[in-house]
Amino acid sequence: MSESASISSGIAERYATAVFDIAKEAGELPQLESNLDDLGAALAGSADLRDLIQSPVHSREAQGAALAAVAAKMGLSATMKNVLSLMASKRRLFVVPQMIAQLRDMIADEKGEATAEVTSATPLTDAQAKKLAETLKAQVGKDVKIKATVDDSLIGGLVVKVGSKMIDTSIRSKLNSLQNAMKEVG
Repeated sequence: MSESASISSGIAERYATAVFDIAKEAGELPQLESNLDDLGAALAGSADLRDLIQSPVHSREAQGAALAAVAAKMGLSATMKNVLSLMASKRRLFVVPQMIAQLRDMIADEKGEATAEVTSATPLTDAQAKKLAETLKAQVGKDVKIKATVDDSLIGGLVVKVGSKMIDTSIRSKLNSLQNAMKEVG
């Protein structure tokens, strides 16, 4: 990890920990989770909003006012409004996406859940996703939420990541292994 990414991660973790502790103490974790979904969707859907939080061209006041308006329009909790305002005044808005990811992990951990990032060659059916979640729950010991993506370059099979563990059963990786073995032989 590069030094700047490490610093950003540390900043995001400190803000996430503070927000999580405040929301937990106030009994607002479900509302915080909803806020994170809304804020994450807004960031994913708006290039202007991403530019606003990442660009140093905008003044602190402009960033703060714009985010206050966005937060009010979205109906974010007072805790989220306050932390976004504080982050704007400290020029730390660039870590908002990392903070959202950290908070989601903290909430999932609090709920006894794990998230599995599943990449498949074709979209998973509901039955396949349910069966995979049950299988992973037996392995991990926690309820597992499936975050599915499709990558047709896999040809077939799955790549599953849960925490620091990864299982790659894709045909692409098997072909690559076979190709490497053939290079070693001849």
